[in-house]
Amino acid sequence: MIAEETLLNELKQLETQAKAFEVLVNTYKERLYWHIRRIVLNHDDTDDVLQNTFIKVYKNINGFKGDSKLYSWMYRIATNEALTFLKKKSNKLGISDLELQDKLVSNLQADVYFEGDEIQLKLQKAIATLPEKQKLVFNMKYYQEMKYEEISEILNTSVGGLKASYHLAVKKVESFLKGD
Repeated sequence: MIAEETLLNELKQLETQAKAFEVLVNTYKERLYWHIRRIVLNHDDTDDVLQNTFIKVYKNINGFKGDSKLYSWMYRIATNEALTFLKKKSNKLGISDLELQDKLVSNLQADVYFEGDEIQLKLQKAIATLPEKQKLVFNMKYYQEMKYEEISEILNTSVGGLKASYHLAVKKVESFLKGD
């Protein structure tokens, strides 16, 4: 795998930009796909958001200051794109964010790309009931096994705050699963 610093330099040079961007996409598309997918829950929507994410990354790469890891910066963009997408979708449908989450979870069963069983579906329903931040922290920690430090960089939140959010999320998910 190419070093991040090298990749960044190549992304900022006109003559190496196209090839470097291809490397960037191939390196991160799967991880970003699953990160977005856990937020928007639908395969086609995820593809759209992923595409928008890479377009934003491409357009803004020269503005990337290197204050965080490139990976964290892209995750932040992907997270914001996914949340914006959901907000637009609920507005377009004229329903609340919570109603949209319920709708997305019920549509999961019909999604040919959803490979989960009943337990996975129940877990998705439980996660859907969480407030936005807890949902993000839960997904990043539980599914992507990210360290609190990484999540902190992506979500711009203290590690202590993230631990508290994750702990609350786990409690809520457990109680949802027990009560169902």
